[in-house]
Amino acid sequence: MNGIINAYKPSGISSAAAVGKIRHALGYRHVGHMGTLDPIGEGVLLVGIGKGARLFDYYLGKSKTYEATFKFGISSDTLDIAGNITDSTNSIPDASSISAALNSLVGKQEQLPPLYSAKSVGGVRAYELARKGIAVELKSSVITVNSFELLKEIGENEYLFRIDCSAGTYIRSLCRDLAEKLGSLAVMTSIKRTRCGKFFAENSIKLGDITPDIVVPLETALSDIERYDAPESAYKKIVNGVPYPADDAPKGEFALYCRNELIGLATVVDGAVKIKTYLKGDLK
Repeated sequence: MNGIINAYKPSGISSAAAVGKIRHALGYRHVGHMGTLDPIGEGVLLVGIGKGARLFDYYLGKSKTYEATFKFGISSDTLDIAGNITDSTNSIPDASSISAALNSLVGKQEQLPPLYSAKSVGGVRAYELARKGIAVELKSSVITVNSFELLKEIGENEYLFRIDCSAGTYIRSLCRDLAEKLGSLAVMTSIKRTRCGKFFAENSIKLGDITPDIVVPLETALSDIERYDAPESAYKKIVNGVPYPADDAPKGEFALYCRNELIGLATVVDGAVKIKTYLKGDLK
């Protein structure tokens, strides 16, 4: 059983708990998600099955789309509504002011992650240190926001947004940064991941409907990446991890096949095809 499941994580459970449910539904232990979604979040949670779990780095780096709601006038220690309220303000922006400020947060930029995040600080998750009251200094990361749209007002001082962004973007931080630009405060009240790479929420599977026959084969899951077929004579070298000299291989990362068999993800290094993610070997 090797492949990817486009699972729909409901709000209220952790990504790890969702993986546990999938593992139980499949009766299979080689299962892992491809990027955490906040406990209050819902939507696309890509899950690798068997050798598919080796694609963690590949899918973690994919761009994503979210729909999120921000409530203006308050702040919290976690930057979302699940945290402890730390401050409030009567300075509340209107819809036109919010719309006008969004373009300033589109494009390549540095973003400071939330203190309550999965960022590693000395080998420990930042949220674990924050819960213990240990002060940490997080470093900014370079992200790209492709688009940031105000969709509608859904309640008092609360608005729904759609954000298309690069991997590593924290929507809670965008909420904080938008409020700061408007001279206000805000917390994220909900978040839904509607897309990860080529996988969309409307095609995702609820946790209660997970069965072995809905696992997307690796060949299908990787159909959006360029394919390169090495000659059959190179098969023995390739499956043993020996770089294969090739001047006709694609640039960048590609799916490496030989004998019509998916071997893994590869790149060209010093004129030779080198495997980055091996997808053929047996699981132990």
